Amino acid sequence: MNIVILSSHTGWQTDELCRALQERGHTGCVLAYEGLVARLGNGTGQLSSARTSILDADAVLARIIPTGSLEQIIYRVDSLHWVEERGVPVMNSPRAIERCVDKFYTTALLQEAGLPVPETVVCESAADALAALDAMGDAIVKPIFGSLGHGMVRITDPDVALRVVEPLEQVSSVFYVQRTVDHGGRDIRVFVVGGRVVGAIERTAPSGEWRTNFSRGASVMPFDLPAAWEQMALSATAAVGADYAGVDLLPSRDGQVFVLEVNGIPGWKGLQQATGTDVAGAIVEHLIGRVRARDAARDLTTNVELSA
Repeated sequence: MNIVILSSHTGWQTDELCRALQERGHTGCVLAYEGLVARLGNGTGQLSSARTSILDADAVLARIIPTGSLEQIIYRVDSLHWVEERGVPVMNSPRAIERCVDKFYTTALLQEAGLPVPETVVCESAADALAALDAMGDAIVKPIFGSLGHGMVRITDPDVALRVVEPLEQVSSVFYVQRTVDHGGRDIRVFVVGGRVVGAIERTAPSGEWRTNFSRGASVMPFDLPAAWEQMALSATAAVGADYAGVDLLPSRDGQVFVLEVNGIPGWKGLQQATGTDVAGAIVEHLIGRVRARDAARDLTTNVELSA
């Protein structure tokens, strides 16, 4: 099979996916979102990048979408929607990516699925944000779009709250304010592929740091996931409609466990290093299974039509 990997650039994750594809007798081609060219009219439709057709691929693996203007981001995601509507499997689906990239939408979907989430207030007004910060006492202001811990500020002082909130209001930000969970500097990253957990790690923040991102120097070690926590991760992945995801569980010191985030375009370098799990292999095998299921359904439809 010929699989297109759409990403912002090549790197360790894309190299791993290409390696996993090649080992299974398939071809992986990494293409840039920035090079997308759509051609419409005259009864035809084409989508390409670097002069390589995307609509002719057997499937598309959607990886990191690069930063850009609102128009650029919408165009890139809409292109994924179009690919999917043309019958080419896209993983994760653009719908799942849209849900996961928006912290408000993700948190709302998790709550609607009956999963425990930290106390959160989302608003546009600085006054409402300051009221939430005052009521919580110790809270984290996060960008509604973002990853790797970028742009998050922990606030415990009213004067600091004012200095953080007022500039954000000037640039028309949406405030995502979340009560700080006393987690002792640790969280759990669970990697789910195709409705099953392929691995889990415990991430511990370095001294003086409250963020547990691997990219920020957190130490990682394999974690034996309790059955109840495994079910939480599976339910969270299903709630956003993702084929594969990195689910962050936050155990508090008082024994509660919260679902903090579902990453629809997750990295897995730290998890693979800690557990030895071939994550890229699991992703590729699930994708190939989806392609084969689609082809089998098409063959069945054709046979039914021919016999009618």
